[in-house]
Amino acid sequence: MRLIFIRHGDPNYEIDSLTDKGWKEAELLAERMVQIEAKEYYCSPLGRAKDTASCTLKRIGREPVIYDWLQEFFVTIIDPNNGKERIPWDFMPSYWTKQSIMYDKDKWMDAPVMQTGNVADSFAKVKNGIDTLLAEYGYHREGNYYSVHKSNEDTIVFFCHLGVQFAILSHLLGIAAPVLWQGFFVAPTSVTVLTTEERVKGEAYFRCKTLGDTSHLYVGDEPPSNSGFFNEIFLG
Repeated sequence: MRLIFIRHGDPNYEIDSLTDKGWKEAELLAERMVQIEAKEYYCSPLGRAKDTASCTLKRIGREPVIYDWLQEFFVTIIDPNNGKERIPWDFMPSYWTKQSIMYDKDKWMDAPVMQTGNVADSFAKVKNGIDTLLAEYGYHREGNYYSVHKSNEDTIVFFCHLGVQFAILSHLLGIAAPVLWQGFFVAPTSVTVLTTEERVKGEAYFRCKTLGDTSHLYVGDEPPSNSGFFNEIFLG
């Protein structure tokens, strides 16, 4: 089974849609995605994800299935430095790397800063969402792997966001979400592919074959967006 995760195009957050560049990226993505035969398409309820998906789905006459748990993982916590609300990632290296719990795949949400918001419950919602969906395709969570009740070669596509995508990958691959949020980047309209390996009959594990691929943009001579990536910023 193959899971394809696509981040939305270059965002215009003020109107929850895409910039002109984002629309161009979405059209170039569509050129790629219409060549892939997918069983189903799933999408975040947020406008920037739906708009990105529309460029592909209009061309093939399909509609996405909308799931609330695919919306951005925008769970507010209290910033330990200024006491203001913020998202639970994009911490400075000197802060988060000193907390070993942030590297623990099972306990990172118990870190003191994560306890200032509804992080654990929100992460559980994402985990339950993906596991419930995979069970419909015959893959049932069994500890840290999946028992295979009905093996298949289906491809399903998710149009979503950077934060929630890494939350899902955290659960599927057994990597602490803060490590993914802080150490990895997927550009707008990038394509990430996970495929099951069933080396033992009835047992499956998802393996990442592609992370954040933007080759469709290079084909169209469109540089990838750095939205969500921090270049050198010196505060003085």
